[in-house]
Amino acid sequence: MSPTVLTPGSTAKRALLAATAAVAALTLAACSSGSAEEEPASSDSAAPDTSAEAAAASYGDIAVQLSWIKNEEFSGEFFADSKGYYTDAGFETVSLTPGPSTGVAELVSGQADVALSDAVSIGSGIGNEGAPLKIIGATYQKNPFTVLSLADGGNIMTPEDMVGKKIGVQDSNTALFLALLAANGLTEDDVEIVPVQYDPAPLVSGEVDGFIAYLTNESLILQAEGHEVTNLPFADNGLPFVAETFSVTDDAIANDREKLKAFLVAEIKGWTDAVNDPAEGSRLAVEEYGADLGLDPEVSAQGATVQAEELVVSDETAENGLFTISDELQTETVASLAGAGIEITEDQLFDMSLLDEVYAENPDLVAYAG
Repeated sequence: MSPTVLTPGSTAKRALLAATAAVAALTLAACSSGSAEEEPASSDSAAPDTSAEAAAASYGDIAVQLSWIKNEEFSGEFFADSKGYYTDAGFETVSLTPGPSTGVAELVSGQADVALSDAVSIGSGIGNEGAPLKIIGATYQKNPFTVLSLADGGNIMTPEDMVGKKIGVQDSNTALFLALLAANGLTEDDVEIVPVQYDPAPLVSGEVDGFIAYLTNESLILQAEGHEVTNLPFADNGLPFVAETFSVTDDAIANDREKLKAFLVAEIKGWTDAVNDPAEGSRLAVEEYGADLGLDPEVSAQGATVQAEELVVSDETAENGLFTISDELQTETVASLAGAGIEITEDQLFDMSLLDEVYAENPDLVAYAG
């Protein structure tokens, strides 16, 4: 989701209706407008593959919709491309299309084969719109969204601190924010939602008291600029859902299963590198894949380190491998969606069978720690 600053993120029924409308509006907008220019990824070098079957296969092209711009958030994808893991897996090209986007519209329309999204957005699409989607893995085991505020401004430390405050919310994050409110017994009537873009300038100027952001992005940016910030993490306040989810259509699972598994193998290798060498992941973002974005090297390095140490890994991944989602976290995720009026079951939202097969066929990939 969250932007790196480019200086050249009623009742329960009303919350449900608002969330549904937000997803529908997002779907229409994403279908009718493009984001940043797509840059096809090409793999130049080769690395040893643990699966002879994958190496022998040819899957052609695959289109991946990223949730945000090409910053360190996608360092695993950059490793997979630059070190040839996608090529080894049998892909001719892998297109990494930058967002911002939840990926729902792109998946449903067939513009993307895989979308990096989040559980609330995908759950909203399934539960409220009937979208035939599934989450097959998650890069982030912990939800990185936060209500960011200035310590000498809104200083939002608890959900109750939001009451009566102006909260800057981006279009793509509306459903997420409504879910946060609902999970804490609040509604949109308790706050003033101010439409914003992804630059936190309105927070710094005082136009809003809080701003929907990423812990690994805007929060670090403002601190680097000398601001003392306060964070209200979604994960610690009723929404412990997974994020940067590998999301696909039911049809792809049924008809392109081996292709998706090959993609996951390459992704696991890429994120293994990203976890063990966040500095290089940051460099790839700043100097190569996001070279035209004016990314701050210091902030990018911090973000890459935080995500590698706190978001991507967990007790579950240590035991069962990257991207796996424990039964407990699946249950917590579904419960958090129910609190926002999104009624969906674990089986409707998740299909972990592909990762199960990947790790059964490539057991050496489980041990990612360097």
